[in-house]
Amino acid sequence: MKKETINRIRDFTLDRDWDQFHSPANLAKSISIEANELLECFQWDENNYDINDVKEELADVIVYCQNMLDKLSLDVDEIVNAKIDKNETKYPVNKAKGKADKYNKL
Repeated sequence: MKKETINRIRDFTLDRDWDQFHSPANLAKSISIEANELLECFQWDENNYDINDVKEELADVIVYCQNMLDKLSLDVDEIVNAKIDKNETKYPVNKAKGKADKYNKL
């Protein structure tokens, strides 16, 4: 995400004095709630959905994730790359390519 977008998220929260409500638990709940609203976009028909609704709900998830990163002083690149490193070990290409099986079933 661009630094200016991250700063806009931070300013939005700061200007409204909402950081006081952003405990890790509250942010985790908000991420889950918004992710479920994203899922709701596909509830009855996976092929015919409103892309604008999807974009709005996805944006809400991303904003709350950025708030969580800030609250916990985490770096998105660091944690994503650490997780990909772990997943590359759990899901080697020669065993996982083209499969949706969990790592312990490969």
